[in-house]
Amino acid sequence: MSSRLVAVIVAGSFFMELLDGTVISTALPNIASSFGVGAVDAGLGVTAYLLTVAVMIPLSGWLSDRYGARPVFCAAIVVFTLASVLCAASQALWQFVLARVVQGIGGAMMVPVGRTVVLRGAAKADLMAATAIITWPGLIAPVLGPPVGGVITTYASWRWIFLINVPLGAAALVAALLVVKASARERRPFDGLGFALSAVAIACLVYGMDLAGSGTNWLLTAGLLAVGLIVGAVAIRHARRHPTPLLDLSPLRIRTYAATSAEGSLLRLAINMVPFLLPLLFQVGFGLSAVTSGLLVLTVFAGNLVMKTITTPTVRRFGFRRVLVGNGLLVAVSLAACAFFGSDTPYWLIAAVCFLGGAFRSLEFTGINTLAFADVPAASMSAASTLNATITQLATGMGVAVAATVVAVAADGRVPTVLDFHLGFLVGAAIALTGALLFLRLDRADGAVVSAGRARTPATRA
Repeated sequence: MSSRLVAVIVAGSFFMELLDGTVISTALPNIASSFGVGAVDAGLGVTAYLLTVAVMIPLSGWLSDRYGARPVFCAAIVVFTLASVLCAASQALWQFVLARVVQGIGGAMMVPVGRTVVLRGAAKADLMAATAIITWPGLIAPVLGPPVGGVITTYASWRWIFLINVPLGAAALVAALLVVKASARERRPFDGLGFALSAVAIACLVYGMDLAGSGTNWLLTAGLLAVGLIVGAVAIRHARRHPTPLLDLSPLRIRTYAATSAEGSLLRLAINMVPFLLPLLFQVGFGLSAVTSGLLVLTVFAGNLVMKTITTPTVRRFGFRRVLVGNGLLVAVSLAACAFFGSDTPYWLIAAVCFLGGAFRSLEFTGINTLAFADVPAASMSAASTLNATITQLATGMGVAVAATVVAVAADGRVPTVLDFHLGFLVGAAIALTGALLFLRLDRADGAVVSAGRARTPATRA
């Protein structure tokens, strides 16, 4: 079977997991009402899921190596699907939160392990096409999630948000069992201390960023972030000294992987500010209806899809360095352009800017995610995928947290205005600009083994 078919199957499971994580936001009032609690209390289901995913991601690499990527990936689909049924059947808040924790365990295994399955099976020449396929769920799900959730909760029940995962999960499981091949297993010891340190650090950072995004209890937020950074530094020191660390940092010795982890995180952060800022600008700032706002935001999704058709020839024509720098600048420009939207701006102009912004972010995401693994040897794919998933999870959370914090600070306790959201876009543009310019340190030949199909010695740090 071709690597692209495997990538499609993995992308389908990614989409199911990522859509589930975003679609719930618009359903929280209905969920809270059915449990007889407040919307803030129902938000525990979202927080519990995010924390579980973040904490369990580092464990996925060890499980994949120990038991094989194929059985772990299939088990993740089963756990996620069955937990979705438990979410839909919940009759009390505690049942719902517990089901979301179980669902988070399955979700945490799906993304890094599924990516490992694709990367190990794809030849370098096919890596860009495969990466483009498994990248689209991360771009589309945050955009589609809120309007899909609104439609389901308006015309059906919030429980269908989780029940639709049953046929999707069943189809993904059957396809995975038929197509995904078994891989070699590695019996390395479990790093219990490493898992404990990474779990505490990641949990504090993710929850701290979640609180920062809500703009409440700044003292607790600062404390959690401080503890997360301190424990994170200890976890890194432990990983560097341990012979078989749970979170292997060795891929960071590869220059292209290190660049996409650092500069790439800045661009991921900036890009993930868009799904948070745009709907709020349209609805809170301009007073548009949820339907109109959703239709405008969907033009971002259209740009994502169109760019996928020309991503590979674009990178092959110009190379990774030129694309990541030049297109990164266009990402920054598209974010800055949103800061000039006003209530009197024609819809066609807003749609055009959002469409182009979606196209630019799609190309940048695919370029970053492909270059990250271009020089990674097959033996290190599991470690590289796990570390990449952890970094991406933190960068995504930081994007929402930074956007929400900028708006909250600018609003200073009042209802945010259009200017407050404009400031958020400008901050995002500055972050994207910084990340794009830092990519200048790449060599023109970096990633050539993928973009031009030429063999090349992996670029390591000097």
